[in-house]
Amino acid sequence: MTRIITVAAAQLGPIQRNEGRDVVVARMVRLVEKAHRHGANVVVFPELALTTFFPRWYVENLDDADDWYEEALPSPATQPLFDAIRRYGMTCYLGYAELAYEPDETGIMRKRRFNTSVIIAPSGEIVLKYRKVHLPGDKEFSKIRNVQHLEKRYFEVGNLGFPVVAAPVGEVERVNMGMLICNDRRWPEAWRELGMQQVELVMLGYNTPAVNQENRGFEAHHLRNFHSQLSIQAGCYQNATFGVGVAKAGTEDGFTLMGHSVIVNPQGEVMAMATSWDDEVIVADCNLAMCELGRTTIFNFAKHRRLEAYTRITSQTGSSAPELWQPNQAVTGAI
Repeated sequence: MTRIITVAAAQLGPIQRNEGRDVVVARMVRLVEKAHRHGANVVVFPELALTTFFPRWYVENLDDADDWYEEALPSPATQPLFDAIRRYGMTCYLGYAELAYEPDETGIMRKRRFNTSVIIAPSGEIVLKYRKVHLPGDKEFSKIRNVQHLEKRYFEVGNLGFPVVAAPVGEVERVNMGMLICNDRRWPEAWRELGMQQVELVMLGYNTPAVNQENRGFEAHHLRNFHSQLSIQAGCYQNATFGVGVAKAGTEDGFTLMGHSVIVNPQGEVMAMATSWDDEVIVADCNLAMCELGRTTIFNFAKHRRLEAYTRITSQTGSSAPELWQPNQAVTGAI
């Protein structure tokens, strides 16, 4: 039985601060329609797809920022997108800012904010939710940044782990799907959490600046995109999965986002890449049988992983340097 699905990366051009949800959602609906014309079963949108990347703006009282967030999906503003998903029978990844009322770690019910993504089934039902774990940037105003990056202010660390869902896509009865958001792609632990669940399709959105805004030394502009693709390609290869990395692109509120959305196969090869800084759809056919080679050979986890050797990964957060070697010092395991 064939296990081929057609995936579309629906890159968004800039969303200006004064653009309403109606304008943005209308653009997204057009991209869904275009993906459908290309035969796609899956459409993937960027991180925070419904708004500008608002963590670049400092707000003293977070309650004043509530308009950036969604309290429910679908909402009246996002209903046209859900209607298009149903109309064309799409599976969709949507990134957005989530406002939730739920207990915190102490059991107290309160307002909580997360950088969130969901997988929406062709029926319009939400089949999986993920909340971003690796939040970059600062919690307070930074004096060393040219542009603020305040995700730690606007969002809590995701509390849903790295889930994977098995669901039908197109004519394929079962596709193992997982999600990451932006900075998560740079952390191999996140990919491996998904890989340990035999993920076959990792969908991730990002809003990555074209220039490193921290004044801590020069990072060549071309390396911004290189590092992004390197992370996605390595994650796909090392976990035998397809990956769809979808960007916000172009000059947004005066600040440039890098674009270069990509679709990557389990061999780590780029199958398709966006070439504009605007709304753009790229499409690739993904034969999920390709995931089996890595999963049953070099990355056969059951056969080759050595948990006893990895204890530092889960017992230590920050890095620490080893002690300086001294002459005549005994070497562990030396003969």
